Amino acid sequence: MTGDVIKHLRLVFCTLLIVGLTAPAVAQDNACKAKQYRQFDFWLGTWAVLSNGKPAGTNVIKKTLNGCVLEENYDTGTGYRGTSYSMYDFNTDLWHQTWVDNSGMLLVLDGGFDDGSMVLEGVTVDDKGDVYDNRISWTPQDDGTVRQLWQARKDDGEWTVIFDGLYRKK
Repeated sequence: MTGDVIKHLRLVFCTLLIVGLTAPAVAQDNACKAKQYRQFDFWLGTWAVLSNGKPAGTNVIKKTLNGCVLEENYDTGTGYRGTSYSMYDFNTDLWHQTWVDNSGMLLVLDGGFDDGSMVLEGVTVDDKGDVYDNRISWTPQDDGTVRQLWQARKDDGEWTVIFDGLYRKK
């Protein structure tokens, strides 16, 4: 190779190296800044969860991955635990949540912020092969609490309440 070609290759390599080192930092600084990424922020915090007025567990919801993702860690205190990850997808204009727990349950939900509530829906199949529609809504209340309502239905039937919880900040 000639000296000019080597100099040119060194210049290209150095440019790529500089771009490669700075591009992720720029992307991270601008990641998830749109207002839609803040729609579920009302759920952030450490919560005492009540169902029918009785303690149902503790839930910690925090931002992770440069503030792009909400991470949920739920614990009943009696052995049942679960974790979810929620994120707004700018390309589809939808929120997504993936819930997993220590009983082997997987629940994948999609939806969005509608009329003051975050409403996410998805389908599950039980151990008999029956298909269920699931709808979970989180609604901030005037007193600072958050109501979570999980409903399910089979074969387009009536919605049944699976869980009706009230979140109080700890």
